[in-house]
Amino acid sequence: MTKVLIIGGHGKVALLLAPLLTAAGMEVTSVIRNAAHIDDVAATGATAVVHDVVSSSVTELADLFAGHDAIVWSAGAGGGEPERTYAVDRDAAIATMDAAEKAGVERYVMVSYHGAGPDHGVPPENSFYAYAESKAAADARLREAALAWTIVGPGSLTLEEPTGLIDTAPVAGTSRGTSRANTALVIAAVLQRPDTILRTIEFTDGEVPVEEAIAP
Repeated sequence: MTKVLIIGGHGKVALLLAPLLTAAGMEVTSVIRNAAHIDDVAATGATAVVHDVVSSSVTELADLFAGHDAIVWSAGAGGGEPERTYAVDRDAAIATMDAAEKAGVERYVMVSYHGAGPDHGVPPENSFYAYAESKAAADARLREAALAWTIVGPGSLTLEEPTGLIDTAPVAGTSRGTSRANTALVIAAVLQRPDTILRTIEFTDGEVPVEEAIAP
């Protein structure tokens, strides 16, 4: 049985992803910071583990990851102070990559965003700047890692119902959003598709079935 560990297990995407993975026969562990969220995670079929990845050493994270087949980074600081954003979305994310390498967990899926990268174009005075910089650094580190990685880059996230239909070639300048439910479907599909390894898959809600859209 494939064992998947989700970091950021109480996030909206993770809570939608865990039931998809358990339904596919995977064993899911969801890492959360707040013990008050254990019941919410358990309701998804995942096993909740309370652990603060931000304050953990790489060795501690490697111990947490040991025995798993795949890591999904679906955590985020959620805005706020830039220092917190850098600590979570850049530093902690990179530490989990180091830990995955150390623990021998080869598969790693990063939830990023559409347009992430060093040329993100967000000005320093913008409140989104710290996040854009953090994701650019984390994604760059992952692409250099000795891991079987995939980066998924959804567009602006919404709470729309899942359609199972996406577009991996969105037209520049459009503002089409991406439902969190469709994002969860893409992550679940990616984990079962070796042909998505070493690829960055950016997408929005669209017209093409997920399995067809993510094909090379």
